[in-house]
Amino acid sequence: MANWFEKILPSFIRKETTKKSTIPEGLWQSCNSCNNILYVPELESNLFVCPKCDHHIRIGARKRLELFLDSAETIEISEDKTPKDWLKFKDTKSYKERIDSAEKSSNEKEALIAMKGYLKKMPIVTSAFEFRYMGGSMGSVVGQKFVDTVNFALENQLPMVCFSTSGGARMQESLVSLYQMAKTSAAIEKMRQAKLPYISVMIDPIYGGVSASLAMLGDINIAEPKALVGFTGPRVIEQTLNVQLPEGFQRSEFLLEHGAIDMIVHRKDLKDTIHRLISSLIANK
Repeated sequence: MANWFEKILPSFIRKETTKKSTIPEGLWQSCNSCNNILYVPELESNLFVCPKCDHHIRIGARKRLELFLDSAETIEISEDKTPKDWLKFKDTKSYKERIDSAEKSSNEKEALIAMKGYLKKMPIVTSAFEFRYMGGSMGSVVGQKFVDTVNFALENQLPMVCFSTSGGARMQESLVSLYQMAKTSAAIEKMRQAKLPYISVMIDPIYGGVSASLAMLGDINIAEPKALVGFTGPRVIEQTLNVQLPEGFQRSEFLLEHGAIDMIVHRKDLKDTIHRLISSLIANK
């Protein structure tokens, strides 16, 4: 407690002591929908779904696969592949600088992570997009890693699940990135010919070349609640066509109502639902 002399000193002379927060860093997170402050351990046990408003908070690709797959041993597929600046592309920054920045912010080597693991003891292969890595954009390495995952599934006769969240094709790789749309689509057709299930799960947000290819080509297309799914943003559509879009346009609920996706599944129900779907598809192939 300050003595009486310190109390009567003018504020510009008095030395204020700042108290350190007693709350450990990383234990609290704000929900960007309802703005409630949430206790992270409790939030994680709830699969990062806000217990106050049921908002599905975005999570990283590696954490998503950790929550989705059994705790049994997993094998990462094509983990050492990294992007290269083939075109020496530069806008406000060079592509190389953007790659370095993306690696630091996401702690990943690319925007797609793929693994062989188990879903409720069922062996599967699964991949997930990392949105923190250049907006989950698809370039040559992302496309190749997806194809490698499909080939692994074909070689081992395993079903595949893909979690997609992306801003689209990576502009820094120009036509090379657009080519990945056809490349990944052709790989999925091989899965279909082999009668191996391919389940696509669309995560908020999913746009561009990824939504127009591998994300919408599942035997069953699933989306999380209120996920934004489309080819281009609603504001771009409104400005280009000079139209007023309906409320909820491009939200998963709107897409389900208009037949663009097959179902909306809450994150807590994903494991059980996808396991049931895959089991049914395998039994009827």
